[in-house]
Amino acid sequence: MEALVKRLNALCDEQPFHTGWYLKNLRNGAEADRHGHVILPSASTRKIAILMAAMKAVHEGRLSLEQPVTITEKYQWSNSGTFQHFRPGFTLPLQDVMTMMIIVSDNAATGHVAELVGLHHVQALCDAIGMKGTAHRHEVPPNLGPDHPVDATNATTPADVGLLLDLILQGTTDSAAAARLGSTPQLCQLAMQILLWQKLSNRLPLFLPKTARVAHKTGTGARNNNDAGIIFNRDQPLFILTVYTENVPQEFPDMSGFTRASLLIGKLARTCYDSLIG
Repeated sequence: MEALVKRLNALCDEQPFHTGWYLKNLRNGAEADRHGHVILPSASTRKIAILMAAMKAVHEGRLSLEQPVTITEKYQWSNSGTFQHFRPGFTLPLQDVMTMMIIVSDNAATGHVAELVGLHHVQALCDAIGMKGTAHRHEVPPNLGPDHPVDATNATTPADVGLLLDLILQGTTDSAAAARLGSTPQLCQLAMQILLWQKLSNRLPLFLPKTARVAHKTGTGARNNNDAGIIFNRDQPLFILTVYTENVPQEFPDMSGFTRASLLIGKLARTCYDSLIG
């Protein structure tokens, strides 16, 4: 792990922006991080917590996976996802709305799910499992410029999201781990499947081989490019990697800042994969 951490840090040190990451080797439980507890804008990686709070509400009987959700104009102002382009008033089952929230990061879907669940319930779940640096402040965050303070929006840490992903993975086979999330193995399995359906693949999966599978959620803010996920080799979970960038410049001479951040995240994931696959 020490040699791997040096390689990861060297890649980060080459960049003129902040990068924090958390890594867990799922074969032996070894952990490492770089600025893993620094609080940063979460962007849409927060939707993993919303997903699990919704699963908890389903387990408790407050919500149902099959209940109809009507998508209204209320959250269609956001430019993330696809529902912004649909005529308002259409209805889908909650499970499908949660799926769209994750796999294409749909903010209209997110706003409705977060409102149904209740942000206080999302925050309570995060607090209960020990996500000490995480704050859920908005169903859908307002449009903010790159100079906003961290506490003006939803925020988290690389280690917090790593913890959440670890519990979801454990919860797919361990009832006690699922119970920590207020859930069941069956609901954790559904959450894992939804994360594996992720369509935004230009970060963690970017340089991985075809045998790799990634259960993950991206996040893009005014100055941040993030991704957090569990990397598998076929069906074998190898490692958890969460990467959060901060103060990414808008442009570089040869590419946009977000492209450079995405390339970095992809390189970090491939470096981990090559080191841990053996």
